[in-house]
Amino acid sequence: MSDTSHHDDRIARMSFASVYPHYVTKVEKKGRTKAELHQVIEWLTGYPEARQQQLITAKVTFEEFFGRATLNPHAHLITGAICGYRVEEIENPLTQQVRYLDKLVDELAKGRKMEKILRAG
Repeated sequence: MSDTSHHDDRIARMSFASVYPHYVTKVEKKGRTKAELHQVIEWLTGYPEARQQQLITAKVTFEEFFGRATLNPHAHLITGAICGYRVEEIENPLTQQVRYLDKLVDELAKGRKMEKILRAG
């Protein structure tokens, strides 16, 4: 795989608050709800909705966002391509975690059933 360190640094410095509205728009445009988005974020990070809002208000970077998170032990079950990369092959842990979130948001927007998105067996 090519050197992605510049890409990884850019993702680490990006604020969760700057991307969150795009997640909301993406899922709502496809008929899903903000509540479902929050459920997906909570499943991956352990953050309940109120904590998600605090982190958005604080404009934390993705590095801080995932650094404070308790990643779901089943997150490794998230596979597939996102932004031209296979999430299971991404070497940088933070970039992989951000892409996990992107992949879950994609699945939500595509109408996948919640129990499948949340890897519930």
